[in-house]
Amino acid sequence: MLKKGISFFIFLILSTAITGCGIYSFTGADIDYSKTKSFQVNYFQNNAAIVEPGMAREFTQQLQDLLLNQTSLDLVNSGGDLTYEGEITEYYIAPITATSQNTAAQNRLTISINVRFFNKNSEEKGFEQRFSFYKDYTGQSLLTGSELDDALNEIFERITQDIFNKSLANW
Repeated sequence: MLKKGISFFIFLILSTAITGCGIYSFTGADIDYSKTKSFQVNYFQNNAAIVEPGMAREFTQQLQDLLLNQTSLDLVNSGGDLTYEGEITEYYIAPITATSQNTAAQNRLTISINVRFFNKNSEEKGFEQRFSFYKDYTGQSLLTGSELDDALNEIFERITQDIFNKSLANW
């Protein structure tokens, strides 16, 4: 009898603790899945002065992948409960330090993306904001091939996570 009483008491404490904490997401997403079922990511056009081929497609794909991996939402082509759209507005390389021979010792690749976010279920959560990040590299290097791909991936990873945090995380 005592053993049953202890088991019931432990069960009661665990039940209270679990229901008291509510739903917790390890990604930090604050999504009401009873109302929000889908999202769409419209193609992010590259409107920067310098156009790197394939960059717009790659960014759009990385944002879709991040949302698929960190939420339980379905990706749709149109009519999503959440909509992401925008354009790549800046892609430029600038020297950030110089050598005594007046050459660049270090360069910085900067990418900026303007994002418009719409939430059909909570219109007040919508926004339009510019997100930007950069990658520094030595002045003797040229960002081409796999080095450029690595730099773009690093920048896009940071920007897409910032977009996710702004649109879906309630921190």
